Amino acid sequence: MAAALRAALLCVLLAPGAAGQHDSLAERKACADEECSYPISVAVAVSDYVAPDCRFIHFQRGQVVYVFSKLRGRGKLFWSGSVRGDYYSEQPARLGYFPSSAVRETRTLRRAAVELDTDEWDFYCHRSRR
Repeated sequence: MAAALRAALLCVLLAPGAAGQHDSLAERKACADEECSYPISVAVAVSDYVAPDCRFIHFQRGQVVYVFSKLRGRGKLFWSGSVRGDYYSEQPARLGYFPSSAVRETRTLRRAAVELDTDEWDFYCHRSRR
């Protein structure tokens, strides 16, 4: 519980302020390939997680999460991935960040052998003004 609270506080502190703003969570990330297009591992959510903004994904305990990258350095508490939806789900799959403490890896698919610099598009969050 303390780890989830710590991750939630970090999300609030790192949340973007203005529409279209991006804030870097980390300078480096580890991936399976140069484009981070292949999942590194499969994980299961050990707790519910509510995304604080559009850079993150939300999930419920027990959902399967595919991990595509792991942030390095100051952002090492966060991974990026996609939640596996139900077969008849109307919600499209999307990629986003989540605290690594909210999941348990169950299967390694590929080695995270490629370490890359992050760029502004890794953390871009477009919020429409209404």
